[in-house]
Amino acid sequence: MNHPFAEYALSEPFVPSAFAWQPGMVLAGVDEVGRGPLVGAVVTAAVVLDPARPIEGLADSKKLTAKRREQLAELIRERALGWALGRAEAAEVDQLNIYHATHLAMVRAVQALPIDVEAVLVDGNRTPSFACPAEAVVKGDGRVPAIAAASILAKVARDAEMVALHRQHPDYGFDRHKGYPTAVHLEALRRLGPLPEHRRSFGPVAALIESN
Repeated sequence: MNHPFAEYALSEPFVPSAFAWQPGMVLAGVDEVGRGPLVGAVVTAAVVLDPARPIEGLADSKKLTAKRREQLAELIRERALGWALGRAEAAEVDQLNIYHATHLAMVRAVQALPIDVEAVLVDGNRTPSFACPAEAVVKGDGRVPAIAAASILAKVARDAEMVALHRQHPDYGFDRHKGYPTAVHLEALRRLGPLPEHRRSFGPVAALIESN
């Protein structure tokens, strides 16, 4: 028997319960990338998939190779009914904290969509305040294709920003660790100091600034 929300279900069935879901509703999936890094923006994406143009292979972006993410991102941009990116810069992360900055970036992504949506599904266990009903979906990037698509677009976009930052500051190794607090990144941070793009409120960066 077909699951009533089968077109959106990946690893396990999922039906929205926080709002009155109906077949054919225009739903956006939303996800973020970049909560943990010490540098750069937190990047989000919102995606409205087209049931008439399915995309095979959508999955949690972390489980895909970089090459496959790029391939899928191109298909998502081509076939989705609508998609948009949102972001909160490092200074906003420092001002608001990462939780609130992430929610701000999610709202910005939904607001930037080229079409109106009736509801939003967000990866995680909490949702920002959108202008429409929303529901958080734990492990949503493995359960809802629109969320998986959003995770892919956000990951591809943020990784590209880290590669661009690497070209400006190659000694930090951003092309490898993408800003996460690896041993290579922490050693470079201690040796070279923080860049304007570093998040001053994050522990390793704050500790280094306080010690100088």
